[in-house]
Amino acid sequence: MLVIFGFLFLLMFLRVFYIQVVGKVDGHDLVSEAKNRHDIETVQKAKRGEILDRNGSVIATNVVSYNVTAVLTPKASKGMPDGQYRHVHDKEKTAKVLARYLDLKETEILNILMRKTAKGETPYQVEFKSAGRDLPYDIKQQIEKEKLPGIEFEETMKRYYPKGVFASNIIGFTQKVWDEKKLKYIEVGQAGLEKTYNQELAGKDGTANFEIDRWGYLLPGTDKLVTPAKDGDEIYLTIDQTIQSILDNEVSRVDAEYKPESIVAVVANPKTGEILASTQRPTYNPQTGEGINSSWLNQLTQITIEPGSTMKTFTLATAIEKGVWNENATFMSGQYRVGDRVIRDANQVGWGRISYLEGIQRSSNVGMANLLNLIGEDYFLKSIHKFGFGEKTGIDLPKEATGQILDQYKINKVTTTYGQGSTVTPIQLIQAVSAIANDGKMMQPYVIQKIVDPNTKKVVKENKPKVKSSPVSADTAKEVRRILATTITSEKGTAQKFASTDYEVSGKTGTAQVANSSGGYSWGKNQFLYSFLGMAPAKDPKLVMYVAVKKPKLKVTEVGSEPTSKIFNAVMESSLKYLNVGTTKQKKIDSVKIADYVQQETNTATSAITKEGFVPVVIGDGLAVAEQYPQKNTPLLKGNKIFLKTYGDVTLPDFKGWSLRDLLTFKELSGLNIEISGSGYVQKQSVPAGTVVKPKQKIKVQLKTPQEQYKKTK
Repeated sequence: MLVIFGFLFLLMFLRVFYIQVVGKVDGHDLVSEAKNRHDIETVQKAKRGEILDRNGSVIATNVVSYNVTAVLTPKASKGMPDGQYRHVHDKEKTAKVLARYLDLKETEILNILMRKTAKGETPYQVEFKSAGRDLPYDIKQQIEKEKLPGIEFEETMKRYYPKGVFASNIIGFTQKVWDEKKLKYIEVGQAGLEKTYNQELAGKDGTANFEIDRWGYLLPGTDKLVTPAKDGDEIYLTIDQTIQSILDNEVSRVDAEYKPESIVAVVANPKTGEILASTQRPTYNPQTGEGINSSWLNQLTQITIEPGSTMKTFTLATAIEKGVWNENATFMSGQYRVGDRVIRDANQVGWGRISYLEGIQRSSNVGMANLLNLIGEDYFLKSIHKFGFGEKTGIDLPKEATGQILDQYKINKVTTTYGQGSTVTPIQLIQAVSAIANDGKMMQPYVIQKIVDPNTKKVVKENKPKVKSSPVSADTAKEVRRILATTITSEKGTAQKFASTDYEVSGKTGTAQVANSSGGYSWGKNQFLYSFLGMAPAKDPKLVMYVAVKKPKLKVTEVGSEPTSKIFNAVMESSLKYLNVGTTKQKKIDSVKIADYVQQETNTATSAITKEGFVPVVIGDGLAVAEQYPQKNTPLLKGNKIFLKTYGDVTLPDFKGWSLRDLLTFKELSGLNIEISGSGYVQKQSVPAGTVVKPKQKIKVQLKTPQEQYKKTK
């Protein structure tokens, strides 16, 4: 027995010795086999966080796209059967085929496929510049059907802006940038919130480590070591998609009609400081990149302007607060001498001796100069700074400008009372006017509602309304609102065009000279910055708005308030109705919180909506409701529309009499190609009601204001 065991032990020893010396087992080279075992680390990509409006509507998200590469080295095809390749075998054919799908010429593609390294060797693989990145799925499919050896695809994520031009200069945009450490292109914010909050939005990639054999299969008994990816944070904005859409539509219409040098407009809640909508022209489309080079800066916060007569709002407030305002006292209008300088009213000659109230209504510069004498220069300057002028507001947007209140000479102080010489930003005007609209309490403006970690659903950061200061008393603020309302209702007022049929408006027009390159001012009817700083309803403002149109091309019979009033009136009235703010010319109607109709049968939902006193609008011919607007528990006045989105073909309703707000809601939910012109209420539609429309079919809809309709019937 011992002999047998000894013999077996000897055989085992000789076998081990043989393996150690020869390095083979059953003809397999152990060194080679070891080399064919690979430790692999793959990246678990983090999703870039979404940017959403205050109600959760997506503004910026991600979609799957593909990067195409070409494997060039013949080594990749080693071990393949004859006639089969894992590298580009026929470069001419490959270049010819790819030219049909990529934005590159055939010769350009061929040059890429013929590329050599610095040592003159064939690289393992090559990319096709930006033309080969972020390809949509349908293009990938078409290329794959060509069955080109060596052409491979990498799945990646591409930033997607479904609304196109939508608060673009606030949102910003991203670009794919080469990362030297990661040796790949990554999405990086280049402007706006995308840039400022790039780290929070980007998240953190994870990793997976495991061992594979020479064929790429996971080796038996090998465990994956996984570090999960942390997706980027979600940013919820104070922006309201409906108000933003209304604003963008009206600004685009005025931009097309008057072709100004620029427009900036912003809507805010004066009770909270939340920015509900903001846009400008020129602007850009973050999805296509169109216009980026001509509109990089955010006019809301990064461009300073002379405020013009909108500054009289705060001169008036200062006079009332100090107790020197007497609207029945009089002054001689026309001109006012400051040393060797003469201040003149806009018409150069004035209106004789007029009251201070009439001076405000007529926007008299001389009236402001006289008020400064009553207020006192030091008190006036302190008051202007209390309103936040001359310093940043601290809004959560990048690279905010400061502006400058000139106070070195007496003439500077005088001209500042009516908004000339000194400079401000639109967001400073919005912040300051919140004190007038909010009974003396000036609110901190902000655009980020909250930041949420999508991995844990925890709120990382949340902004709350914050009273920044109280530059004037509640009584002063109410008096300013009353007086400024007369600039609209008085036959002497400069703001008569801002009258609303349903709401009492309070505000101040502005006409500012524009500095030219030689240090002076441009002159001429079309060379001014026309603006309006207003609020409504006047007695208890729910919204404040600033709009400025620079150098519009006015008709001979038009005045500067034409383009600004077209934007302000349409946006303010539509937005207040959207917010269910009762009109000031009728009794308040109680609103009802609407039910949840999602997943109900369409017929059941429409019947229930009708019984509640609302008007159902069904989008699609599906049997069940997939989405509703407004959302459940939203207070809504009876008689308003409730939109129910289902799946299937869309039958066009009769838009006649629809408001711009309702039309924009239908457009957003249906995704139809609706081209809107005019403002007010729908009068015409190019495609008849009852038509089953295709997704890309163009539908033209024309709106008219009640005033336009009235003129036509006279």
